[in-house]
Amino acid sequence: MNTASSRGSEIRSALQVNPNLKGTAELKREIERRVDFIKDTVRRSGTRALVLGISGGVDSTTGGKLCQMAVESLRQDGYEATFYAMRLPYNVQADEHDAQAALDFIKPDQLRTVDIKESVDAMMACFADEPAEPAKRDFVKGNVKARARMIAQYTLANFANGLVVGTDHAAEAVMGFFTKFGDGACDLAPLSGLVKSQVRRIAAELGAPESLVGKIPTADLEELEPGRPDEDAHGVTYAQIDAFLLGEAVDEEAAKIIIRNYDATEHKRQVPLAP
Repeated sequence: MNTASSRGSEIRSALQVNPNLKGTAELKREIERRVDFIKDTVRRSGTRALVLGISGGVDSTTGGKLCQMAVESLRQDGYEATFYAMRLPYNVQADEHDAQAALDFIKPDQLRTVDIKESVDAMMACFADEPAEPAKRDFVKGNVKARARMIAQYTLANFANGLVVGTDHAAEAVMGFFTKFGDGACDLAPLSGLVKSQVRRIAAELGAPESLVGKIPTADLEELEPGRPDEDAHGVTYAQIDAFLLGEAVDEEAAKIIIRNYDATEHKRQVPLAP
């Protein structure tokens, strides 16, 4: 077994990727398993709410629908629980129509909107004298945005006696493509272990609009390159990432990029270091 193949097997195991979600029956069972996971997590924690930020991308659309299904099932079982969808724009979101389409599909129990612009700008103003090139400052501000959204979600979760839901999945986890203690901060991550194509297939199976299922993924945190596709930042496509994680053939350069990113971002996937 060559090094790339060996590392691929190791990474696939660490991220708990299941390459066998092929047919409709398997997909339906996986949806049921993940809804049950959400329900069990709520019950065991004794909490009464789930909170998730909805961006209009396929990940939050899928996660949001699973959460709504879970709380509706909990209520049928006699356990009172509420799903809060949050809109967390920085001023005006360019693809707000996609976020609204996601909300129409999810039909959350409650919707809360918090504009993070004022808090983000106030934090950045505190560091206005830091010497930094425009690109570096833009990158830092993007991470502040992600962490401001985390603060808003946990604030609502505290008021509602709830848990914050994350949307991280294997194709993002392997690349470390999330802000540490930002969109990577959550109490449960029901999409964990899925590759991007599996998230899309689950969304389609749940009945999400095709415009959201096939939408080009973008973190949309940086302002110098608004709407920059994730794949541009990765240097590889999601198709290549998925193939690597599923144990399928992928070219050598793509495998090197994926493994390099996985190793460089290991700290993001671990609890804080201790002596």
